[in-house]
Amino acid sequence: MLENPAATGSEVLVTKYQKSVAEYWNKEKDPVNIRLGEVSGTFHHHYGIGDVDWSVLEGPEDTREERTIKEMHRLEAAQADFLLDQLGPLGPGDRILDAGSGRGGTSFMANQRFGCQVDGISISEEQVKFANQQAQQRGVADKVAFNFRNMLDNRFPDATFQAIWNNESTMYVDLHALFAEHSRVLKQGGRYVTITGCYNDVHGRQPSRAVSQIDAHYICDIHPRSEYFAAMSANNLVPISVVDLTAATIPYWELRAQSEVATGVESPFLTAYKEGSFHYLMIAADKV
Repeated sequence: MLENPAATGSEVLVTKYQKSVAEYWNKEKDPVNIRLGEVSGTFHHHYGIGDVDWSVLEGPEDTREERTIKEMHRLEAAQADFLLDQLGPLGPGDRILDAGSGRGGTSFMANQRFGCQVDGISISEEQVKFANQQAQQRGVADKVAFNFRNMLDNRFPDATFQAIWNNESTMYVDLHALFAEHSRVLKQGGRYVTITGCYNDVHGRQPSRAVSQIDAHYICDIHPRSEYFAAMSANNLVPISVVDLTAATIPYWELRAQSEVATGVESPFLTAYKEGSFHYLMIAADKV
């Protein structure tokens, strides 16, 4: 599936910031990602949406955490399913790109649903190694491959992909550079989808205190909502659907705050969402 030889670290990680982000994710073994993935063997690096079954907090205390973990995993799988719903009609002959693919969860779900060829890219060599091992174990390595590459310079030929997505990974890069590269490798009429957290321009010209705490936790740089649309417009990506998922993700965070895998970032997320300084959006756009 790879047209080019494997890239070296110096070719992929071109700034000190990128190196620091890669180092963070190479070392990351957060239970909120690992334990949830172990429920079904599909490992995600994003949050959940939908109504919580609060009965998981009831019943025997010794199995309460197991029930909670399963419910959180169900919600994150629902988020990935919702993203895939937005990719448009795809079939086995199509090729699609997961930009910032993590441990591969959404890529595997896409291949299972559409039967198409999936490429994932990440600047974390450990994530790439893990995801490729998963592809081998699942028997889909001929259809799903993960590459150590930078989403700002993905090294694929022009007009390679029918669809591309970012699932909570745009906050690590410049949006204008990202969408220029996505536009280059998308086919005419191809679909781009992102689910992302962004700060609310109406609330202020700078991120709120709670949003800044999220930035610090993940060493990222959350963008204002308006910048997504400006960068898309500048790069021939025309939004066709925008869905505010903020209300749909709050229950996930309320449940996570009561779990043993809580990391401490739950409070800033809930504060930012509820005060209106932070939004959780799905944006789908077509290449024109």
